[in-house]
Amino acid sequence: MNTHEFYMGQAFDAYEFFGAHVTKEGVLFRTYAPNARRIQVIGEFNEWQGHEMYQDGRSGIFSCCVPEAKIGMLYKYKVFGADGSEIDHCDPYGFEMQLRPESASVIRDLSGYQFEDETWMKKRGYRFDAPVNIYEMHLGSWRRKKDGESEEDTWYTYSEIAEELIAYVKENNYNYIEFMPLSEHPADVSWGYQNTGFFAPTSRYGTALELKELVDKCHQAGIGVIMDFVPVHFAVDAYGLANYDGTSLYEYPNQDVGVSEWGSYNFIHSRGEVRSFLQSAANYWLSEYHFDGIRMDAISRIIYWQGTPERGVNGNAVDFIKVMNQGLKARHPGILLMAEDSTDFLKVTAPVEYEGLGFDFKWDMGWMNDTLDYFKKTPEERAAQYYKLSFSMMYFYNEHYLLPLSHDEVVHGKATIVQKMYGDYEDKFRQARAFYLYMYAHPGKKLNFMGNEIGQLREWDEKREQDWEMLKYPMHDAFHHYMRELNRIYLENNALYDGDYNSQHFRWIYCRQEGNCVYAFERKGSKQRVMAVFNFSDREEKAFAIPVEDKVKCKLLLHSEWEEWNGSVKKESVSFKSKKKKGQESLVLDIPAYSAMLFELE
Repeated sequence: MNTHEFYMGQAFDAYEFFGAHVTKEGVLFRTYAPNARRIQVIGEFNEWQGHEMYQDGRSGIFSCCVPEAKIGMLYKYKVFGADGSEIDHCDPYGFEMQLRPESASVIRDLSGYQFEDETWMKKRGYRFDAPVNIYEMHLGSWRRKKDGESEEDTWYTYSEIAEELIAYVKENNYNYIEFMPLSEHPADVSWGYQNTGFFAPTSRYGTALELKELVDKCHQAGIGVIMDFVPVHFAVDAYGLANYDGTSLYEYPNQDVGVSEWGSYNFIHSRGEVRSFLQSAANYWLSEYHFDGIRMDAISRIIYWQGTPERGVNGNAVDFIKVMNQGLKARHPGILLMAEDSTDFLKVTAPVEYEGLGFDFKWDMGWMNDTLDYFKKTPEERAAQYYKLSFSMMYFYNEHYLLPLSHDEVVHGKATIVQKMYGDYEDKFRQARAFYLYMYAHPGKKLNFMGNEIGQLREWDEKREQDWEMLKYPMHDAFHHYMRELNRIYLENNALYDGDYNSQHFRWIYCRQEGNCVYAFERKGSKQRVMAVFNFSDREEKAFAIPVEDKVKCKLLLHSEWEEWNGSVKKESVSFKSKKKKGQESLVLDIPAYSAMLFELE
């Protein structure tokens, strides 16, 4: 690491310099605390009595080498702060930490694992004309196992879960896994979004080497892996980054902007050392663990002060995200960078050299909110709010959007996706099937949170595994198979992803405010062409004429109401015909209530 680059906020490899590093002479410890009076390293190697660290001039960098320190030993830094405090901190650059409520760092050598994903890494690279179908998951609540002694639920390790998880993702036709944050965090209820160990994979699920093995096996199975990363805020726990050297080193000193809405501390992105810390953390996961992308949380809080446009743009934070994204892309050209951003700030997905923020994708929160709100409405209300399903295409080509149905939409009293649908039990599933076909036919890459694919009825809870027992009920089992087939069609039909961000590849066929809830649009790819037809009302539309540009041959790829999905339509009974009236070619068909159809056009 170049120390000048570190101070200037240009370093991406600070973890190779700071932290605990195994050498021939012992373990070399380094930490940055420019305002500390003294620092000692304490640990199992000195019976927690203290080993003095020395500052290199006035650099703020304290270091020492401890011959007795060994891999696997616990340690902390005893920091004598500028404010007179004396607090034992975990290592900000530590590669492993104890499981909560303990908080010591662990000496680790990350060179002990040899990846076998050379083929994947060489060909890895993203194209906007490729499918992206992401299975978002919280590793600790996807599956749980019984503890042999207590019979209580406990977590699977990275190694234990690998085989079953990979098989499931492959069988269900997802091509990416996105893990909610795996960096160390003290509170389970934060889901990993309030970190104390930005370089430490959470010990809940095992070791760093086991996580490397999981990513490696995913790659060998043809599955990309995305890491959720939080560059905005961190946990307030005293042993972590907060008040690290007796001053606000990582956080704002001003409480007005220093504390987030989640009760965590906001990073001060104007400090070069903080920028280098975060940039190095992001690069660390990509370099050391071979992650294929990073989803960055709460980017609206990067763009605007406290995420509020009225407070103005946070120029320092915006400059930081540009530098970080550009630097990560330069070092890892094939990765995906995704922004969770609910604002209308321009050029989030434009390259930095074109005055953008440098993300590949932005979550389309507008599409998500409008669409879910539409499906909560009664059929009578929907006809008057037809625009909620058409508005997304008015702005869609302003950015590279990804359509998310994430964990945030199935917690805190919001209800699950199926439960959000209007009506009784059966109608909810009918609408959910139609809703998902609308989502997968709509332009934009896809993300679906675990449990959505089985029609989960209970809101997600990080303390429990998904309700897999629901699959013994016919409606849920059929829905699961429907989602599997929909995912397969998405991956295999290039009209559903090729040209996602080219307006010439999308055309509304039917979208009118005429008292019905019928929609139809066409998607074109370089090889295939499809038409999607929807009826979101509670009444069947008989002999409905869908206008088409010319006489076409149609093949029905998927019907949300086929009997095999517990619908009401026999597969062999579906019929449709072309009809010409007053010079207009039309496709005439019956469209059942709460249904969707996907046609391949020739």
